[in-house]
Parts: sequence; C-alpha cells; structure tokens
Amino acid sequence: MERTGNGRPRVAAIQMASGPWVAGNQQEIRRLLQLAADQGAHLVVLPENALLMGMDERDKLEYRESDRGGPLQDFFAEQAAYHGVWLVAGAMPMFGTDPERARQSCLVFDPGGERVARYDKIHLFDVDVEGDQAYRESATLEPGDRLAVVDTPFGRIGLSICYDLRFPELYRQLVERGAELLVVPSAFTARTGEAHWRTLVRARAIENLSVVIAPNQGGYHVNGRETHGESMIVDPWGQVLDSLSRGSGVVCSEVDLDRLRDLRRRFPALDHRRMHAVSW
Repeated sequence: MERTGNGRPRVAAIQMASGPWVAGNQQEIRRLLQLAADQGAHLVVLPENALLMGMDERDKLEYRESDRGGPLQDFFAEQAAYHGVWLVAGAMPMFGTDPERARQSCLVFDPGGERVARYDKIHLFDVDVEGDQAYRESATLEPGDRLAVVDTPFGRIGLSICYDLRFPELYRQLVERGAELLVVPSAFTARTGEAHWRTLVRARAIENLSVVIAPNQGGYHVNGRETHGESMIVDPWGQVLDSLSRGSGVVCSEVDLDRLRDLRRRFPALDHRRMHAVSW
C-alpha cells in the first residue's frame, strides 16, 4: 500500500464494544479493518480485548496461546496480510510463566502477516474505582517485564496497554529507545475514562513529543461492563487529529513525522531533562 501523495503515512485506531464470542468479535474486526483500509491506513491499532470481553475474568485463560502460534494469532496474521497493513493486535492472552494466569500481550504483525513484536502488559489494574467497582487483573494476569519498540518504514513504535498510560516513566523509556509513535490499546472503564482518559493521552503525547494512537473499547458490554470510548490520535503538540466518542468505528489521520522530528530539534525538551543531575 502506497503512502499518500505528500509521503505521510496514515494511521488508524479501531473502537469496539467487544463481547464474549470470539467469532462475533472477529467478524466485527474484519469489518472495521476494511473501513480502515478503505481510508488508506498503513498502520491499524485495535483496542485491548478486541477478540474477547468475557463474562468472567477467567474466560481468557481458555484462549491463551504460546509463542509457537495459534488460531487467534493466525487470524491477526491473515488480516494484516489481506489488507497489507501493519497491525497492532490490541491485547490478547498468551502463556507466561504462571500456569494459573495469562500474560496480556500486544502483538504486532507486518503487512506480510509475520509477527514481529510482542509486549506483555507491565502494569496491572488492581484498583477500587468506587465502592461498587473493583478490579483485580493480577488474579488472572501476570505482569510483563520487558519494553518493546518496533521498527517500521514510518518510524519506531513504542508499545503499551491501557493502565500503562498512567505511568509516564514507561513512555520516557520507550522514547529513549527511539520511539516516535506510541500506541495504547485500551479498555478504560467509563468512570476512569471520563475523568482522565483525554488528559492522560494528550499528556503522553506532549511530554514525549510523540504521536499517540489510542484505541479504546467504547460502549456497553454483554458482561455488564461499560467502557469509555473516545479513541483518538494525538500529535506531538497535543492536538487531537481525530476521535470517536462512542460505539464501533475507526479514527484515521495522516501523521507528519517530518514535523515531529523538526519539533524535537526546535523544542528539545527531551534533551533538557536534568533529574539525573539532581541531588537529594
């Protein structure tokens, strides 16, 4: 797939309201990927739990796959190759070291359908949002312990997942490893999303002088959850290039990497960091 006439790549973020039926979610992913491809996207990012939002948190354990591959990974590989896009496949359950838990893994596929990266979610959502909403991801997930940055023809991409968004030090580490685009496939709750989602996404873009591509689950789910939506693409100056408030759909935009690199040269805040030289 060629770039646009001005040479700028197009990126897309897909928003869904996934349910507990993998086959149904796959059908919706096919539909939305086609919409993204029709808009000329070169890179498409799915939300967290795109393939499964189970009725119970342990449902994901039945779908764990190994690095050797599996039907879920085959599906993503086929879709990336069919559309000729770089595909960041949200986050899906993979085997880790704990037989009783899964890793929440963000996988990346190139336009030939080859899996080129895996990032396991480092920060797990163990919180009491309010008295009636408690989440314990660590009951079914084990945390990852490695960062991941992917080389692509249109810049280096730093990977993260959902709750990672609240930990700015992770993104500084990704930028130090050369990341220019940051992806955040998410399933933010309605309450935390309304309070913090837009602010956090824009902050990560501004403070790291990076493009942030942030697809989110957005709507009511069969299991009773409600997610925030507001998937967005944000430029390094904090401008929201495209967004979608609720429901299934695609946000898509060109990204100007020449401007990003020029901005980092002219406004070298990343080079001005002094905390390493501060005494306590």
